[in-house]
Amino acid sequence: MRGDGVHPPLARAAFANVAVLGNSLGFAAGDSDRLLGAAEELVTLGGNLLLEVVAGPGERARYLHRLPPSSLARLLRSPVRAVYARTQREGFAPDPPRRSEPGEFHRFRPRELSEQLEARGWATLEIVAVAPSLGASPAALEAVHPDPKAWSHLIELEELVGHEPERWTAAAAVLIALSRLGQAARTIK
Repeated sequence: MRGDGVHPPLARAAFANVAVLGNSLGFAAGDSDRLLGAAEELVTLGGNLLLEVVAGPGERARYLHRLPPSSLARLLRSPVRAVYARTQREGFAPDPPRRSEPGEFHRFRPRELSEQLEARGWATLEIVAVAPSLGASPAALEAVHPDPKAWSHLIELEELVGHEPERWTAAAAVLIALSRLGQAARTIK
């Protein structure tokens, strides 16, 4: 089905789950508030809303990016907490700048967006930066993916790092999961 996201051809409050992905809110620029409002209206009480937004230019763990892909695959067979500790010690570096045109898209502060939605009757379930450690590195992903243990450790590492609020502000992609509260739940909060 094709339709206008600001005026979706769908029944209001009829969906248990609605996802607004691909930084659609950011690319909607001046219409981002209306697009978000339209998505909210689609969700039934107790339903969920998943948003993907861009907060910053992106970043990556210095430790992981200084290793050759084959070494990275071997390293990720190690206990995740050990790799995590080293990643934290060496810190993060911003991704190389991307060309952007003024007005091309809007960046969002994940915590502020979450608080704005909570004021409108939503409960934040989770906020997570997407791939904050490895970022977009096709060669590294190709080296790690064939090794099931290294791959599962990479996913676990990305989850650990992605849940840290300090990673949200610079992330090139952040997922925000929310649940629409019922009337009784709103009065308790």
